[in-house]
Amino acid sequence: MPHYSFIKRPSLPVNSPEVDCFPPETRTQRRRLRACHECDWVSALPPLKSGEKATCPRCSHVLVKRHRYPAQRSMALALASLIALLVAISFPFVSFSVSGVGNRIELSQTATTLIAFHQPIVAIAVMMTILVLPAVYLVGVVWLQFGLLRARPMPFSRDIARSLAHLTPWMMADVFIIGALVSLIKIAGMAQIELGISFWAFCLFGILLLMTVQSIDGDWMWFSLEGEPLAPEGTLTGTTAANQGVTGCPTCGLVNRIEHDRQRCLRCHEKLHTRLPHSLQRTWALLFAATVMYLPANLYPIMTTTSLGNATPSTIIGGVVQLIQMGSWPVAAVIFVASVIVPVGKLVALAWLCLMLKRSNELNAQSRTRLYRLTEFIGRWSMVDVFVVAILVALIRAGSLMSITPGPAALAFGAVVVLTMLAAMTFDPRLIWDTQPSRSLRRKTATKEPVDG
Repeated sequence: MPHYSFIKRPSLPVNSPEVDCFPPETRTQRRRLRACHECDWVSALPPLKSGEKATCPRCSHVLVKRHRYPAQRSMALALASLIALLVAISFPFVSFSVSGVGNRIELSQTATTLIAFHQPIVAIAVMMTILVLPAVYLVGVVWLQFGLLRARPMPFSRDIARSLAHLTPWMMADVFIIGALVSLIKIAGMAQIELGISFWAFCLFGILLLMTVQSIDGDWMWFSLEGEPLAPEGTLTGTTAANQGVTGCPTCGLVNRIEHDRQRCLRCHEKLHTRLPHSLQRTWALLFAATVMYLPANLYPIMTTTSLGNATPSTIIGGVVQLIQMGSWPVAAVIFVASVIVPVGKLVALAWLCLMLKRSNELNAQSRTRLYRLTEFIGRWSMVDVFVVAILVALIRAGSLMSITPGPAALAFGAVVVLTMLAAMTFDPRLIWDTQPSRSLRRKTATKEPVDG
């Protein structure tokens, strides 16, 4: 039998979903502990109201965000997102015409056209990140929240809930929208562009998908699905989890005692590690591979433009220069930042964090953790250039009059983006705080703040 103690609940309105009315702190009298996944600090969650969040008192990492009516909100947003996605794949996306010759494409053709140019890996990456993974994520959210609203979780709910967090970084509908805007600006001066219903539906889909991800209250969801087993006996707040032989689950947050290398979380069955195994070695290997791939990504053409029979290959930097010559300074700046500054900055930042671990102390650990968060956040935006190529290759197909074909740099640059994202994921930020024990902070409860926005 699970060890839970409950307090008396107020009466519910008729037909009001219980899961939406009672957050975890109203359903148990026990103190709920969390071990920060970024600095390993153990703290107790304070009671939270709707619109508030609990942050780690040591590194300010957000532990829990509380939302009002989380199950209803997430389900409504997920259903709206799926409807927008269905519209986006059912109607024309964009069309162009020049000298009486034109072409019209659907959203899926931005990926499938690449296969005809012997770029199946890039095609799969585009299809997965803008259509398949978001659709799987949204269906999973609807499946989970429907079960919770019925107070009877659906089959496989635990496995689906665990998968949601792993899918989130790889959904790039918002990045694709930026890539579409850049593509349209690039060809606006050469051809007449007409936006289809699918374009506006996909823009709406990107916004709704982002809102859906932000609406997920993982703490509430996991408590409603599986309850919350007691923290290991003797677990103390105001110190690190590793010093006590415990660790926090990176997926559901439950504090577990670590007894062997292949242990899994008691609640969600996620693999647990006091520290990610071989974190530095894996990060260095991925950074080296990304650096090697970055060379052909910049030296080889990312696409070739054929106009009136003349083929003009274009590298990433060449594309930026071309945009500047066209007078599109803002777009050139976006491409330069996303395709040059971000990948190089991420490589340098992660390498510097790895090198400086032994020189970390509590005074600079805070700023280095913020740097890690930044590198983890910005990595996916480098996919803008890959999406630009996918859209232009599918759209600009007017024979010798005007056409665009993908270059070998597209695959290399896509590999750079994926490798740097994986490098950030394999780097364990808790290592930044491991060099010296904290001496200035002995707070036992996470700080409570209103959620921004």
